[in-house]
This record gives sequence, structure tokens and C-alpha cells, in this order.
Amino acid sequence: MTLVKEYSTVEEAVQGANLLYSKGVTDEEVYVLAHEKDVTNEVADRSKAEKIGIDETGVGTTMKNLFRSTGDTLRAKMEEVGLTPAEAQKYEERLDEGKILLLSKNDQVIL
Repeated sequence: MTLVKEYSTVEEAVQGANLLYSKGVTDEEVYVLAHEKDVTNEVADRSKAEKIGIDETGVGTTMKNLFRSTGDTLRAKMEEVGLTPAEAQKYEERLDEGKILLLSKNDQVIL
């Protein structure tokens, strides 16, 4: 099960990721996702959180994402790391509102 937590600022998301690491969650188990790529990149660079890329989505989804809208791409990425289509839809709407998401594949530690 993939757990998700929303943040409003880059600083909050970085602190959230660092808190997870302090609880024993590994870098490879934490993903960051924002509507804007530069926000995703900044959180990833400052916290070691992973970006959802080809390793997670596979070549097929990555190729399809080249031709999808931003919303479709974000939903596809979330589904590839374990969210249901309904959950991905809900969180994609939150991304549209400017939220930053941390997703953890380690469901033993509460976000």
C-alpha cells in the first residue's frame, strides 16, 4: 500500500521527507510529486526523495506520457507507484491546487 501526505510548501515537503528518513524509511521508498516540475526537482534535490521516472513507470508508460496531458501523466505516475485510479484522480486535483505530495511505499511508517 502506498501512503500519501500533502504539503503546501517546498520547505514543508523537505522536512516531511527528512522526518521519514529519520524513522527508517529509505530514500528509494519516498517519492515526490508536484504539478510543476521545478518544484518536484527542488524537493527531490533538497531531500533525496525520488522522482517517479522510468524505473517506476516502465518504458511503455513513459512513452505514453509523452503524448498525454499533464493531468493524465500525473495520474499515470501515481498509479504506477501503487495508488488506485480513484486515489490518483483525487490527488491529481490536489496537485492542481498547488499541493506537493510525498508518496511512501513503506506503509509501516505513518506519514
